Amino acid sequence: MKRTRFLLGTISGLTLAARSDSLFGLAIAQPVLPGNGSAVAERVLVVVNLQGGNDGLNTIVPHGSPAYYRLRPSLAIAPSDVLAIDREIGFNPKMKSLKSMYDNGLVAVVQGAGYPEPDHSHFRSTEIWQTGVPERIENSGWVGRFLDESKLPESNLFNAVAVSPVLPQVMIARSVDVPAIESLSGYGLESDRNASERSAYSSVLRNGRMPFNSPYLATVAEIEDHAQRGSEQLPKLVAGYRTSASYPATGIGRSLALAAQIIGSKLGTRVIYVQHGSFDTHVSQRTPQDRLLGELSDALKAFYDDLAAHGNDKRTLTMTFSEFGRRVAENASRGTDHGEAGPMLLVGGGLKGGVYGQHPAFDRLDNGDITYTTDFRSVYATVIEKWFACPTEGIIAGTFPTIAALG
Repeated sequence: MKRTRFLLGTISGLTLAARSDSLFGLAIAQPVLPGNGSAVAERVLVVVNLQGGNDGLNTIVPHGSPAYYRLRPSLAIAPSDVLAIDREIGFNPKMKSLKSMYDNGLVAVVQGAGYPEPDHSHFRSTEIWQTGVPERIENSGWVGRFLDESKLPESNLFNAVAVSPVLPQVMIARSVDVPAIESLSGYGLESDRNASERSAYSSVLRNGRMPFNSPYLATVAEIEDHAQRGSEQLPKLVAGYRTSASYPATGIGRSLALAAQIIGSKLGTRVIYVQHGSFDTHVSQRTPQDRLLGELSDALKAFYDDLAAHGNDKRTLTMTFSEFGRRVAENASRGTDHGEAGPMLLVGGGLKGGVYGQHPAFDRLDNGDITYTTDFRSVYATVIEKWFACPTEGIIAGTFPTIAALG
């Protein structure tokens, strides 16, 4: 059985739970930076999944378009409330923190991100964005393939980290195990709460004798060993980090605070995944979406303030994505239904801020949806080639132009 198929089928069965017992004495791995010690080798990508299909038109608002106001009589954001970038577009009024970062050159807006023949299903479109493969079913994620191709140290248990309750498909690799950590206090194997079970399992791992024959048992044992050792080591490895910002008391705030701890502790982590949502706003959209966008904006500002205080802001790039945008016209419930293209955001001290790609074209809609003008794989290729200085071969199928936001 291929490792990716095993992970897809069973990773959710490795239950994590809070642990009150003391940590047991496996040796703590020393922090490792992969590569040759260059600035590129120390770079980190933070991937933020805006789950549920974020409405791009009320995120980066086309306040210069009469069609936007005609098609959204109750949902449209008044021109006087928009945080204007120029005469055509601007940020949602709840995104003041991110707008201030944009004004300081720390944010790039990529307009019209999508893919050919888009799928309106949450499940299939999420799969497409996370695997980077619209044409067929693929098990591994595009980040997972990057981890495989990067030849990262096998001894490092934290080459990548998912700050989430389960491992997302984007992080599934063929040979690299990625821990899913919702919080430090809750990271550990359920079986480790029982001292005798932990001792018995550790004994099996040490002597290499398995209690029964199975073609999958060695893979199960290896992954569980990595999870067990990681849950013991991580709290100790990040214990010395001191947060230098005031994070909002929200889910995304807590997730990015943990991401800053991991980055600041120099564990050799190359990619961190976090999630935020749900943005599936079919009914009464304005209140929940405005709240979620405000939470994202404030959390990202605190995150980069924290990173900057520790000298890590220029080596950390954040990229947002969502499985699709929403339809242009509001529905009868003052919400929006599943659409197609939408904006992606790139945030960090190592990019060229500004707006990239074409603004939404209301005179060229695809059956009521914004037509994509930037293939999302161009953004992925930009991150792989320009941020990580890695070829896309084996990671992204095909050739896609990069975006000038990264040099």
